[in-house]
Amino acid sequence: MTDTAAHPSTSLVSELVRFSRPFTLLPPLVGYITAGFIAFEARPPVDTPFAAVLAKVLIGAFSAACLNAASNALNQIYDLDIDRLNKPDRPLPSGRLSMRTAWIFTIVCYVLTLALSLLVNFEFFVIVVVTTFLTYAYSGPPFRTKRLGMLANLTIAIPRGCLLKVAGWSAVATVLDWEPWWIGSIFGLYVLGAATTKDYSDMEGDRAGGCRTLPILYGVEKSAWIISPFFVLPFLLLSWLAYDGHLTGNRPFLIGLGLFLASWGVYICYLILRKPESLAVDENHISWKHMYLLMMAAQVGVAVGYGVG
Repeated sequence: MTDTAAHPSTSLVSELVRFSRPFTLLPPLVGYITAGFIAFEARPPVDTPFAAVLAKVLIGAFSAACLNAASNALNQIYDLDIDRLNKPDRPLPSGRLSMRTAWIFTIVCYVLTLALSLLVNFEFFVIVVVTTFLTYAYSGPPFRTKRLGMLANLTIAIPRGCLLKVAGWSAVATVLDWEPWWIGSIFGLYVLGAATTKDYSDMEGDRAGGCRTLPILYGVEKSAWIISPFFVLPFLLLSWLAYDGHLTGNRPFLIGLGLFLASWGVYICYLILRKPESLAVDENHISWKHMYLLMMAAQVGVAVGYGVG
Protein backbone atom coordinates (compact mmCIF):
# COMPACT_ATOMS: atom_id res chain seq x y z
CA MET A 1 0.00 0.00 0.00
CA THR A 2 1.31 3.43 -0.85
CA ASP A 3 0.10 6.88 0.10
CA THR A 4 -3.33 8.05 -0.96
CA ALA A 5 -3.50 5.63 -3.90
CA ALA A 6 -4.16 2.88 -1.38
CA HIS A 7 -6.35 5.14 0.75
CA PRO A 8 -8.30 7.46 -1.60
CA SER A 9 -10.08 9.16 1.28
CA THR A 10 -6.88 10.01 3.06
CA SER A 11 -5.09 13.25 2.27
CA LEU A 12 -1.37 12.86 1.62
CA VAL A 13 -0.78 16.25 3.23
CA SER A 14 -2.56 15.22 6.42
CA GLU A 15 -0.51 12.00 6.56
CA LEU A 16 2.73 13.95 6.14
CA VAL A 17 1.63 16.26 8.94
CA ARG A 18 1.00 13.22 11.16
CA PHE A 19 4.34 11.79 10.05
CA SER A 20 6.13 14.97 11.18
CA ARG A 21 4.49 14.68 14.63
CA PRO A 22 3.83 18.44 15.00
CA PHE A 23 2.69 18.10 18.63
CA THR A 24 6.36 17.57 19.52
CA LEU A 25 7.27 21.00 18.11
CA LEU A 26 5.97 23.29 20.86
CA PRO A 27 8.60 22.64 23.58
CA PRO A 28 11.64 23.07 21.29
CA LEU A 29 10.07 26.10 19.61
CA VAL A 30 9.41 27.74 22.98
CA GLY A 31 12.93 26.79 24.09
CA TYR A 32 14.50 28.32 20.99
CA ILE A 33 12.50 31.57 21.01
CA THR A 34 13.00 32.14 24.75
CA ALA A 35 16.74 31.63 24.27
CA GLY A 36 16.74 34.34 21.62
CA PHE A 37 14.88 36.63 24.02
CA ILE A 38 17.37 35.86 26.80
CA ALA A 39 20.29 36.72 24.52
CA PHE A 40 18.59 39.98 23.51
CA GLU A 41 18.22 40.97 27.16
CA ALA A 42 21.67 39.77 28.26
CA ARG A 43 23.69 40.97 25.25
CA PRO A 44 21.60 43.62 23.43
CA PRO A 45 22.78 44.07 19.82
CA VAL A 46 24.34 47.50 19.42
CA ASP A 47 24.63 47.98 15.66
CA THR A 48 21.86 45.68 14.41
CA PRO A 49 18.30 47.00 13.94
CA PHE A 50 15.62 45.21 15.93
CA ALA A 51 13.83 44.16 12.72
CA ALA A 52 16.97 42.39 11.49
CA VAL A 53 17.41 40.59 14.82
CA LEU A 54 13.77 39.52 14.82
CA ALA A 55 14.08 38.25 11.25
CA LYS A 56 17.05 36.08 12.20
CA VAL A 57 15.21 34.64 15.19
CA LEU A 58 12.15 33.82 13.07
CA ILE A 59 14.20 32.25 10.26
CA GLY A 60 16.00 30.21 12.89
CA ALA A 61 12.64 29.13 14.31
CA PHE A 62 11.57 27.83 10.89
CA SER A 63 14.89 26.01 10.59
CA ALA A 64 14.34 24.43 14.01
CA ALA A 65 10.80 23.39 13.02
CA CYS A 66 12.09 21.71 9.85
CA LEU A 67 14.79 19.91 11.82
CA ASN A 68 12.23 18.70 14.35
CA ALA A 69 10.09 17.29 11.53
CA ALA A 70 13.10 15.72 9.81
CA SER A 71 14.38 13.99 12.94
CA ASN A 72 10.90 12.68 13.79
CA ALA A 73 10.51 11.34 10.26
CA LEU A 74 13.96 9.74 10.18
CA ASN A 75 13.32 8.00 13.47
CA GLN A 76 10.08 6.50 12.14
CA ILE A 77 11.82 5.29 8.97
CA TYR A 78 14.49 3.40 10.89
CA ASP A 79 12.01 2.25 13.55
CA LEU A 80 9.49 0.80 11.10
CA ASP A 81 9.77 -2.76 12.44
CA ILE A 82 9.53 -1.54 16.03
CA ASP A 83 6.53 0.66 15.25
CA ARG A 84 4.71 -2.30 13.70
CA LEU A 85 4.56 -3.63 17.26
CA ASN A 86 4.43 -0.44 19.34
CA LYS A 87 2.55 2.03 17.12
CA PRO A 88 0.94 0.19 14.19
CA ASP A 89 -1.42 3.08 13.41
CA ARG A 90 1.38 5.46 12.42
CA PRO A 91 1.51 6.43 8.71
CA LEU A 92 4.39 4.10 7.74
CA PRO A 93 3.49 0.82 9.50
CA SER A 94 -0.19 1.27 8.61
CA GLY A 95 0.75 1.59 4.92
CA ARG A 96 -0.89 4.99 4.49
CA LEU A 97 2.51 6.45 3.57
CA SER A 98 5.08 4.81 1.30
CA MET A 99 8.75 4.53 2.25
CA ARG A 100 9.69 6.51 -0.87
CA THR A 101 7.47 9.43 0.13
CA ALA A 102 8.78 9.26 3.69
CA TRP A 103 12.37 9.54 2.48
CA ILE A 104 11.57 12.43 0.13
CA PHE A 105 9.84 14.32 2.94
CA THR A 106 12.74 13.68 5.33
CA ILE A 107 15.42 14.81 2.87
CA VAL A 108 13.47 17.95 1.93
CA CYS A 109 13.12 18.86 5.62
CA TYR A 110 16.84 18.39 6.24
CA VAL A 111 17.75 20.48 3.17
CA LEU A 112 15.40 23.27 4.29
CA THR A 113 16.90 23.09 7.78
CA LEU A 114 20.44 23.67 6.52
CA ALA A 115 19.45 26.26 3.90
CA LEU A 116 17.52 28.36 6.39
CA SER A 117 20.30 28.11 8.98
CA LEU A 118 22.74 29.69 6.50
CA LEU A 119 20.50 32.76 6.42
CA VAL A 120 20.92 33.31 10.18
CA ASN A 121 24.69 33.32 10.74
CA PHE A 122 27.71 31.02 10.68
CA GLU A 123 27.55 30.09 14.38
CA PHE A 124 23.91 29.09 14.05
CA PHE A 125 24.73 27.04 10.93
CA VAL A 126 27.51 25.13 12.73
CA ILE A 127 25.19 24.33 15.66
CA VAL A 128 22.52 23.11 13.24
CA VAL A 129 25.03 20.90 11.39
CA VAL A 130 26.11 19.28 14.68
CA THR A 131 22.49 18.87 15.74
CA THR A 132 21.59 17.34 12.38
CA PHE A 133 24.36 14.78 12.76
CA LEU A 134 23.18 13.88 16.27
CA THR A 135 19.58 13.40 15.12
CA TYR A 136 20.85 10.99 12.49
CA ALA A 137 23.20 9.21 14.90
CA TYR A 138 20.29 8.53 17.27
CA SER A 139 18.30 6.58 14.67
CA GLY A 140 20.48 5.68 11.71
CA PRO A 141 23.30 3.23 10.98
CA PRO A 142 26.09 2.69 11.76
CA PHE A 143 25.61 4.68 14.99
CA ARG A 144 21.99 4.09 16.04
CA THR A 145 22.75 5.18 19.58
CA LYS A 146 19.20 4.38 20.69
CA ARG A 147 20.54 0.82 21.07
CA LEU A 148 23.06 1.96 23.65
CA GLY A 149 21.33 2.89 26.91
CA MET A 150 22.42 6.23 28.34
CA LEU A 151 24.21 7.14 25.10
CA ALA A 152 20.77 7.28 23.50
CA ASN A 153 19.67 9.78 26.14
CA LEU A 154 22.79 11.86 25.49
CA THR A 155 22.11 12.07 21.76
CA ILE A 156 18.65 13.40 22.60
CA ALA A 157 19.68 15.70 25.46
CA ILE A 158 22.54 17.44 23.67
CA PRO A 159 20.57 18.65 20.62
CA ARG A 160 17.10 19.00 22.18
CA GLY A 161 18.25 20.36 25.53
CA CYS A 162 21.63 22.04 25.41
CA LEU A 163 22.19 23.02 21.75
CA LEU A 164 18.60 24.18 21.35
CA LYS A 165 19.19 26.97 23.86
CA VAL A 166 22.62 27.79 22.43
CA ALA A 167 21.13 27.98 18.93
CA GLY A 168 18.46 30.42 20.05
CA TRP A 169 21.13 32.57 21.71
CA SER A 170 23.35 32.42 18.59
CA ALA A 171 20.66 34.03 16.44
CA VAL A 172 21.11 37.19 18.51
CA ALA A 173 24.58 37.12 20.10
CA THR A 174 27.82 35.17 19.86
CA VAL A 175 28.08 31.80 21.59
CA LEU A 176 31.76 32.45 22.39
CA ASP A 177 30.54 33.16 25.90
CA TRP A 178 29.92 30.85 28.85
CA GLU A 179 26.40 32.05 29.62
CA PRO A 180 24.46 30.32 26.80
CA TRP A 181 26.30 27.08 27.53
CA TRP A 182 25.44 27.27 31.23
CA ILE A 183 21.78 27.79 30.32
CA GLY A 184 21.95 24.97 27.79
CA SER A 185 23.48 22.62 30.36
CA ILE A 186 20.48 23.13 32.67
CA PHE A 187 18.02 22.01 30.03
CA GLY A 188 20.35 19.34 28.67
CA LEU A 189 20.51 17.70 32.08
CA TYR A 190 16.74 17.77 32.38
CA VAL A 191 16.22 16.14 28.98
CA LEU A 192 18.89 13.55 29.83
CA GLY A 193 16.44 12.08 32.34
CA ALA A 194 13.17 12.97 30.65
CA ALA A 195 14.24 11.27 27.40
CA THR A 196 13.67 7.87 29.01
CA THR A 197 9.99 8.46 29.75
CA LYS A 198 8.88 7.52 26.23
CA ASP A 199 10.71 4.18 26.52
CA TYR A 200 8.53 2.58 29.18
CA SER A 201 5.46 1.98 27.03
CA ASP A 202 7.63 0.90 24.08
CA MET A 203 9.56 -1.88 25.81
CA GLU A 204 8.08 -4.77 23.82
CA GLY A 205 8.93 -3.34 20.41
CA ASP A 206 12.26 -1.87 21.53
CA ARG A 207 13.37 -5.24 22.89
CA ALA A 208 12.38 -6.97 19.66
CA GLY A 209 14.20 -4.30 17.66
CA GLY A 210 17.42 -4.61 19.64
CA CYS A 211 17.16 -1.23 21.38
CA ARG A 212 18.80 -1.36 24.80
CA THR A 213 16.93 1.46 26.52
CA LEU A 214 17.33 2.07 30.25
CA PRO A 215 14.07 0.26 31.18
CA ILE A 216 15.24 -2.78 29.20
CA LEU A 217 18.80 -2.68 30.58
CA TYR A 218 17.92 -2.10 34.24
CA GLY A 219 14.23 -2.85 34.59
CA VAL A 220 11.39 -0.43 35.22
CA GLU A 221 12.03 0.30 38.90
CA LYS A 222 15.81 0.74 38.77
CA SER A 223 15.66 2.89 35.63
CA ALA A 224 13.07 5.11 37.34
CA TRP A 225 15.55 5.69 40.18
CA ILE A 226 18.32 6.41 37.66
CA ILE A 227 16.40 9.17 35.86
CA SER A 228 14.78 10.77 38.93
CA PRO A 229 17.71 13.04 39.93
CA PHE A 230 17.53 14.74 36.53
CA PHE A 231 14.17 16.25 37.44
CA VAL A 232 15.69 18.06 40.43
CA LEU A 233 19.43 18.68 39.99
CA PRO A 234 19.22 20.89 36.86
CA PHE A 235 17.11 23.42 38.71
CA LEU A 236 19.36 23.43 41.75
CA LEU A 237 22.12 24.17 39.23
CA LEU A 238 20.00 27.08 37.95
CA SER A 239 19.79 28.54 41.46
CA TRP A 240 23.53 28.09 42.02
CA LEU A 241 24.47 29.66 38.67
CA ALA A 242 22.30 32.67 39.45
CA TYR A 243 23.64 32.95 43.00
CA ASP A 244 27.27 32.72 41.84
CA GLY A 245 26.82 35.37 39.15
CA HIS A 246 27.20 33.13 36.11
CA LEU A 247 23.76 34.19 34.88
CA THR A 248 23.09 37.88 34.29
CA GLY A 249 19.33 37.82 34.76
CA ASN A 250 17.49 38.91 37.90
CA ARG A 251 19.43 37.05 40.59
CA PRO A 252 16.73 36.73 43.32
CA PHE A 253 14.10 35.74 40.75
CA LEU A 254 16.27 33.04 39.14
CA ILE A 255 17.35 31.64 42.51
CA GLY A 256 13.73 31.41 43.63
CA LEU A 257 12.66 29.99 40.27
CA GLY A 258 15.29 27.26 40.50
CA LEU A 259 14.15 26.26 43.98
CA PHE A 260 10.51 26.23 42.92
CA LEU A 261 11.24 24.10 39.85
CA ALA A 262 13.40 21.72 41.91
CA SER A 263 10.51 21.29 44.36
CA TRP A 264 8.21 20.49 41.45
CA GLY A 265 10.81 18.00 40.25
CA VAL A 266 10.77 16.31 43.66
CA TYR A 267 7.01 15.88 43.30
CA ILE A 268 7.53 14.30 39.86
CA CYS A 269 10.02 11.89 41.43
CA TYR A 270 7.37 10.96 43.98
CA LEU A 271 4.83 10.28 41.21
CA ILE A 272 7.34 8.07 39.40
CA LEU A 273 8.78 6.16 42.35
CA ARG A 274 5.65 5.49 44.39
CA LYS A 275 4.52 2.86 41.87
CA PRO A 276 7.18 2.53 39.15
CA GLU A 277 5.63 -0.56 37.54
CA SER A 278 2.74 1.62 36.32
CA LEU A 279 5.16 3.45 34.01
CA ALA A 280 5.26 0.44 31.70
CA VAL A 281 1.49 0.02 31.41
CA ASP A 282 0.18 3.59 31.47
CA GLU A 283 1.14 5.43 28.26
CA ASN A 284 -0.29 8.67 29.70
CA HIS A 285 1.15 8.42 33.20
CA ILE A 286 0.36 11.50 35.31
CA SER A 287 4.07 12.23 35.75
CA TRP A 288 4.50 12.72 31.98
CA LYS A 289 2.11 15.69 32.05
CA HIS A 290 4.02 17.24 34.94
CA MET A 291 7.35 16.73 33.14
CA TYR A 292 6.01 18.52 30.07
CA LEU A 293 4.61 21.40 32.11
CA LEU A 294 7.80 21.66 34.19
CA MET A 295 9.90 21.96 31.03
CA MET A 296 7.63 24.68 29.63
CA ALA A 297 7.58 26.54 32.94
CA ALA A 298 11.37 26.42 33.11
CA GLN A 299 11.76 27.73 29.55
CA VAL A 300 9.40 30.64 30.09
CA GLY A 301 10.49 31.26 33.68
CA VAL A 302 14.17 31.70 32.85
CA ALA A 303 13.24 34.13 30.07
CA VAL A 304 11.12 36.13 32.52
CA GLY A 305 14.10 36.16 34.88
CA TYR A 306 16.08 38.00 32.23
CA GLY A 307 13.19 40.21 31.20
CA VAL A 308 12.79 41.59 34.72
CA GLY A 309 16.56 41.87 35.19
